Amino acid sequence: MKNRIKELRARDKLTQLDLAKNVNVRRETIVFLEKGKYNPSLKLAYDIAKIFNLKIEDVFIFE
Repeated sequence: MKNRIKELRARDKLTQLDLAKNVNVRRETIVFLEKGKYNPSLKLAYDIAKIFNLKIEDVFIFE
């Protein structure tokens, strides 16, 4: 699964640590998500999308 997390973080001037704290995960989780090496739970995907004021499908690309 691909995602736009890195692009959206840059748009909103958030660091990986900022985003991690906002969704209550470790920074490493954000790193793995951005690299496509980790698929988030539905709750985590929802929480991340909510931070960016987007729908899940606007953040995560399901192929």
